[in-house]
Amino acid sequence: MISKDLIAIFSEIAKEKNIDRTELGAIIEDLFIALVEKKYGDSSNCDVIVNIDKGEIEIYQEKTIVESVMDPSLEIELGDAQAVEPGLKMDDSFIEVVDPTTVFNRRHVTTAKQFLSQRIRDIEKKSIFEDYYHKVGEIVIGDVRQVQRDFVYIYIDQSEMRMPREEQIESERYRRGDTIRCVIKSVEMLPKGPDIIVSRGDNQFLFKLFEMEVPEIEDGIVEILAISRSPGMRSKIIVRSSDRRIDPVGACVGMRGNRIQSIVRELNGEKIDVVNYSLQPEVLITRALSPAIPKNLYIDDDKKYCLAVFDDEDIDSAAGKNYVNVKLAADVTRYTIDVVKESDHSGGKKDDHVNLSDIQELTPRMVKLLGESNIITVNDFRDKSEQELLAIKGMGEKTLSQISSRINDIIEEQNNTVVDEEGSEPDEIIDETLLTTEVDDESPLESDEKKKEETVETEQS
Repeated sequence: MISKDLIAIFSEIAKEKNIDRTELGAIIEDLFIALVEKKYGDSSNCDVIVNIDKGEIEIYQEKTIVESVMDPSLEIELGDAQAVEPGLKMDDSFIEVVDPTTVFNRRHVTTAKQFLSQRIRDIEKKSIFEDYYHKVGEIVIGDVRQVQRDFVYIYIDQSEMRMPREEQIESERYRRGDTIRCVIKSVEMLPKGPDIIVSRGDNQFLFKLFEMEVPEIEDGIVEILAISRSPGMRSKIIVRSSDRRIDPVGACVGMRGNRIQSIVRELNGEKIDVVNYSLQPEVLITRALSPAIPKNLYIDDDKKYCLAVFDDEDIDSAAGKNYVNVKLAADVTRYTIDVVKESDHSGGKKDDHVNLSDIQELTPRMVKLLGESNIITVNDFRDKSEQELLAIKGMGEKTLSQISSRINDIIEEQNNTVVDEEGSEPDEIIDETLLTTEVDDESPLESDEKKKEETVETEQS
């Protein structure tokens, strides 16, 4: 039997490492089993009983009574066994109590320390994994410890987290010692320990920030239906209220914009457009394209496609820098949206059956990439969603943007050369199923804007 002092030492270590008493008992049992195996080469005939409350550890070794001992760890002579229990006979089992103070030497103590340290590290890793695995999608606050080219390492207590470059806000610069907020994106257990990935560029981060700042969202009165972000530049969210008395856009913006300005500051000045949901696609798309307001919308609900016509002076605002505004509007509404100037549109016929190979502005590589996916004509290209196009092997966002821009340019140029005959009906833009919505000064959309149901864009002042 071992004194209570050893148990007390183990208990103190377990307390420091936040290890449960039950786990501590299992660790001590495994520890002494390992020591017996180190000493005798086999532990199959040993049992360790640990009583944490009483501070007792008992080690028992089962041996067979033989006439001549060949293996001391498994056998015992009859005379030695009868000295303890006189009634024993040959081939009987004998239970020997092992005294660790006499059996284990300094080398075994070193092994015990290494074993104990390794088991404690394993338990710590498991505890960290389980703790953060259940926090995926939640916001945490940590300290920047290390900044590398591809990763920023963030620590919370002793837990290490990684923020890859693609999860960072491009306009931000991180420095050692900074305290930052981020959302836990994924947690995975690797051989070296838990791998915790955090993000500031993920949509979930923006969602959680709104949930923290807007009580109506946390209470379920206002619902965020969709989010699309270009981290550091612009975001668009679609909101809806389950209570007709609550304006979802006003709830997100707050009195004098205090709620959304807090989020904008956290995102380093990222512009945020809050869009009030509508069942009417023409209303929803118009709001999503804010700050520009289209003059005409040609919508094909079956193909989820929309052609938006803008005043010439509004086209830059509608497209946005690097087409960010129209891309976000398309992503958040789930419609493929093309924007054109009114002067280029001019009622001409849009020839969607032009072969891509006939468009000189497209490089052979672009034509080949699309052709391998049976995208031969402009119409084939427009039938595909952005996600489907990006799924093409070798197709990146930059390449797709260049292809889309060049196709739009050549089609607009062709449309601009078409002149309608006097008194004739204008040609159709898509087909007979297209829905056209006129937006003018007297339209309901302008009235909605006056009531603050239109998209609200806020910038950090």
